[in-house]
This record gives sequence, C-alpha cells and structure tokens, in this order.
Amino acid sequence: MHNPHPTDRRTFLLAGGMSYFGFDLASRAATNQPRAIRRKIAKSTIMIWLSGGASHIDTWDMKPDAPAEYRGSFKPIATSAPGIQLCEHLPHLAKQAHHLAIVRSLGDHRRGTGDHHAGYYYNLTGHAPDRTFHQLLNARTPYPTDWPSLASVVALKRPPHPHLPSAITLPHKEGAPEYTRPGQFAARLGIEYDPVFVDGTREQPLDFAVPAFTLSGDVPAERLLDRRVLLRTIDGAHRLAEDSAASRDYTTSQRKAFTLLSARQTKAAFDLRSEPEKVRERYGKGINSMSMLMARRLVEADVPFVTVFWKGNKELDTLCKSGGGWDTHGNNFGCLKDRLLPEFDQPFAALLDDLHQRGLLESTVVLVSSEMGRKPKVGDPRSGGVGGAGSDHWTACQSVLLAGGGIRGGQVFGTSDKRAEYPDQNPVAPEHIAHTVFHAMGIDDLHATDRESRPFHLMEDGRPLTELF
Repeated sequence: MHNPHPTDRRTFLLAGGMSYFGFDLASRAATNQPRAIRRKIAKSTIMIWLSGGASHIDTWDMKPDAPAEYRGSFKPIATSAPGIQLCEHLPHLAKQAHHLAIVRSLGDHRRGTGDHHAGYYYNLTGHAPDRTFHQLLNARTPYPTDWPSLASVVALKRPPHPHLPSAITLPHKEGAPEYTRPGQFAARLGIEYDPVFVDGTREQPLDFAVPAFTLSGDVPAERLLDRRVLLRTIDGAHRLAEDSAASRDYTTSQRKAFTLLSARQTKAAFDLRSEPEKVRERYGKGINSMSMLMARRLVEADVPFVTVFWKGNKELDTLCKSGGGWDTHGNNFGCLKDRLLPEFDQPFAALLDDLHQRGLLESTVVLVSSEMGRKPKVGDPRSGGVGGAGSDHWTACQSVLLAGGGIRGGQVFGTSDKRAEYPDQNPVAPEHIAHTVFHAMGIDDLHATDRESRPFHLMEDGRPLTELF
C-alpha cells in the first residue's frame, strides 16, 4: 500500500478533501417511517480541537466539593442552562450553554498511552491506538494503513460539493513541521479523501493561505487560472513523485485540481475581509477567533466537515510549559485564566450564537474535543510539583462539548467521579463520539473499500449516543 503523505505535499494538498458535497433529505426519511427514525440530517460538522489536552475539571466538569488540591482555585458559575455550571472564566459561553450537550464521562485509560500521538489518533478517528503507539509513543508517525479521520469518512460518504472540498482543516496541519500527529488523514481510504489544509498565522489572522492559490512557489496566484500553467505545474510535480507510491493518486489529482482552482467561489469562501467589521469584532481578534469565523463561513457554503486545530502561542512555552497550547504542565490556573480561556470563550460563544442566529445550528454539528484531559490533582512533577502548579496528561477522563445538528442543548451526558479522575455514570469512549457525529450527519452505512479494493467496516465498536438527540 502506498504512503499517502510524501515528503513534498505542497502540490498534493490539492488532492486532499476533493470529495465534493451534495445531499438529498427527501430520500432519507420516508413519510411512513416511525418518528424516531425520521430525523433531520446535519449538513456539516465543525470540530474545534483544543490542542495539547484541555483540563476538564477546570472548565466544564468542575468539582467544587472536591479537596482543594483537586478543585483548584476556579469557581463555578450558573449558565443559561438550568443546573449546568461552567468555569467562572467562561462568561460568554455560560450565556450559550442552553445550546450545549456536555459529555463528562469520556475516557480511554485502558487503551491509551498517555501521550499526545495516541490521544490525537483515538479522538480524531474513533479507533483505539494499536501496539505501535505503545511502542513508539510520540515518535509514531502516520501510517498508510491507519484508520481514517472522522473528516475523511464524511468526505467519503457525502456526495460531491460543486466547487469546494468536503473536508477542510485550518489554521494549520497539527504537528508540522517537526512531525505530524497521526489521525488527521484519510490513510487507508486514499489521499483523495484527505482534508485540504489551510494555513493561517497569528501575525496576519485575516489572511489564510488556501492551497488552491499557493500550488507552487514559483507560480503567482493570478496565473493559476491559466490552464496551461496549471497543467505544467502539476506535470512538474508529477515528475518529482514518479518514484513514490503516491504517483497512483495523480490521475485523480489532475482531474480535480483544475475544478477547484477555476471556481471563483473558492476564493470568495476564504475572504474574511468581506465579513462586516461588527461580526469580526464579535468573534474577537486573533487567529483562533478568525478560524472559528472562517468555519462558520465554510459551513454556510455547505462544506461538510471543518476542523479548527487550536493555534498555539509560542509566548506560552515558558509560562505554561505547554508548547503554546492547552498542554499546561506548568502554571495551569494562570495560563487558563489569563490566556487560554479568554481566547477560547469569546469566539466559541460567538460561533454558537452566530450559527443559531443564521439558522445554521440545527444543520451543523459543533464538537469541541482534545486528545486528553488533565490530571485533576495539581502538581506535575515534571514542572516543579505543587509549586509549579501544573497539570499532567490524563487520558482516564475528559469531557467533550456537542451542539447543533439535532442534538438537544442544555444537557449533560454521563458523570465523572467526585474528583473528575474516572468516568462514573454512562462511561463512553471516542468511538461513541465518532458514531454520534456520523449519526447526526445521516451516515449509517459505514462500509468502505481500501485502496486495494478490499472491503472493510469503518467502525464496528461503539454506538451513537442517540439519547442526546
């Protein structure tokens, strides 16, 4: 089997996510079906990924009655959903909690490895990490035989979009350039179903580099619509790839590249400057805010799956021992209070409200996930123990947020124990979350064939959490 991630992916980015999108609601619900079967089908999913591992006990599964060394210094506050409390440093989201379904009983301690790569893989694909993750830990790179990401399954199962990719990831490919986190790709489904990766920076948050307009460094954007230039560029890249197994993807890539490049709607979909300034102000400044606004624009254009990988801030490396994201090995409470929670709270609350006001929330699943939770007991030994006030990795328990797509808001599913260390009532695993997204999007047939035309089942474990709907 070929390797779907060759060294030179710049041109190959065009091949990713080109399974186009369309839908037919009428064919999915005959009028004589029972009410429980007749359901609205979500058109899109937005997944917000809090890279690094967000602390569940300090955000949406607080334990105010736990000992001080577990509950920390944050206080819970009431929300717009009766009986549901969130962290005091999520005031905007508290006003939108009536849209949320909070799953507080997610855990994978029996099959996880406690590191980031396995956590990414399990939560992005819904499949437990195999023995290679236990052997290699964070040195484990993506394999062509890996299970496909949720985004790639949706790209496979949804009919084509007329001019945009079926799966888009922004503002970056997680883990690049030093290494690449497994679980983001189509893998055994083939590069055709990889997400298109769109780059954004903290320095210029309004300017996203869409692969369709950066196909090759020596071809300016205004010339890409010249078919001859396009074909020469692709042919040149083909020659570079002749010795790689990925050359088998090139017929498909050539056929679809020009369709994407020649569509005026492609560029328009990524033009954040066309958004009214008041709308941009609602989301707030910064690359993560603008990425969530971009996600709204893309689902408004009927893109089936949009992933927003949190863009870390290198300024937090030393302060939080975190690599810039939610991996708060040091100064957990200070980093959450002053940096991470405010930067998440405003745009995510704005996204939920914006989708609702535009009539898009019912047709859009919104998922907030991460590779793990944080160890509830404060004091990571790797960053000074109790004095370092950090929080270590914790795969035994975490929470995810769900909204929209027919999911009933203002509810909690499952519980963790008194210290948020382990699931208690209604324990679930990442495969349940994956099934729930597929169910919301009307994807009930999970059979597929791999690149060698061999049939396989995409996800045999777990079930959709139909109680949420």
